[in-house]
Amino acid sequence: QVQLVESGGGLVQAGGSLRLSCAASGSIFGTNVMGWYRQAPGKQRELVADLTSGGTTDYADSVKGRFTISRDNAKNTVYLQMNSLKPEDTAVYYCNLRNLRQGGVWYFYWGQGTQVTVSS
Repeated sequence: QVQLVESGGGLVQAGGSLRLSCAASGSIFGTNVMGWYRQAPGKQRELVADLTSGGTTDYADSVKGRFTISRDNAKNTVYLQMNSLKPEDTAVYYCNLRNLRQGGVWYFYWGQGTQVTVSS
C-alpha cells in the first residue's frame, strides 16, 4: 500500500510564496509520475504540475513561470515551489502518484490535500 503525506499549505498574501512537500511511502515501482493537482470550490480538480521518474515535467499554463516542481527520488518526495501567488491559486492542493506496475497497469494514489489560500 502506498501513502502520500503532504505538508506546506497555508495562508499567504498575493505575490508571496509557498512550498508544498509530499512524501510517498510503501511499495513504489520504478516507472512513476508524481505531481500536484488542485481543486477550488465549485470547480473540477485540475493538474498543476507533474514530474516523471525520468525527469519530464508538465505544467498547467496558468502556473508556468511561477511554479516549479522537483523531486528527490531517493526520498520518494515531490516538491512544489509556488512563487508570485495569485488569489486564483487558492484551492486544496492534492499530491498524486501514478505508478506503473506489473502487467502494464497504472495505479493512482492521492494525498489527503492541503489548503492554499492567497489573499488579495
